[in-house]
Amino acid sequence: MEALTQIDLHQISEAVKENYTNLPLNMVNDHVIRMGIMTAPFYWHYHPNSDESFLVLEGVLLIEMEDRIIELSPGQLFTIPTNVLHRTRPQGQRSVNLTFELENMQTIKKQPKIIRP
Repeated sequence: MEALTQIDLHQISEAVKENYTNLPLNMVNDHVIRMGIMTAPFYWHYHPNSDESFLVLEGVLLIEMEDRIIELSPGQLFTIPTNVLHRTRPQGQRSVNLTFELENMQTIKKQPKIIRP
């Protein structure tokens, strides 16, 4: 993760075959840019010390919260504020997104009060 380094997002995306990968790509001040590649849901959680922004590159990303589900297509951006319980999952076979978050972000695993099917 060095400045002045060209990063090929398509090359990285095509090389990943795991169900869920969250690769750090670069730093911007005290924030990290990660590439999330998923074919399965991530667990319910929240971040007590950071917002988290998602920018979809490929596929459709569903962001589930206790009161609603946000559907993001390529080119769409959405931010989860601090302390909001959520989970992400692909709609369909796979989604690829960039996340922007505090480098020292804490992640707390927690189940919602009502679990959707």
